[in-house]
Amino acid sequence: MSMSNAVQTEQDHAGTKAARKPNPALMKPLQPSTELAGVVGSSPLPRTEVVSKVWEYIKAKNLQNPENKREILADDKLQAIFGGKSRVSMFEMNKHLAQHLS
Repeated sequence: MSMSNAVQTEQDHAGTKAARKPNPALMKPLQPSTELAGVVGSSPLPRTEVVSKVWEYIKAKNLQNPENKREILADDKLQAIFGGKSRVSMFEMNKHLAQHLS
């Protein structure tokens, strides 16, 4: 097989890649805890919606560290969710949110 045929074969396979299906576990509505309900509301929401609503809250209240946007400067409501921490990384936030969803 020549080099151009190998490239063509790879392109053919890449063009037929199936679309990814959403993970049903991420779409399942979960009940937020009392603390989390203070930020996202009390009705059950999929995990993806919870994260989106928390980010909306963070941005509306200007709670991102201006020098490091990946760091969240928690107010009283978020400190209740983040185990009393006043600063949490955006990566650590998901771990804390999971503890408040059932």
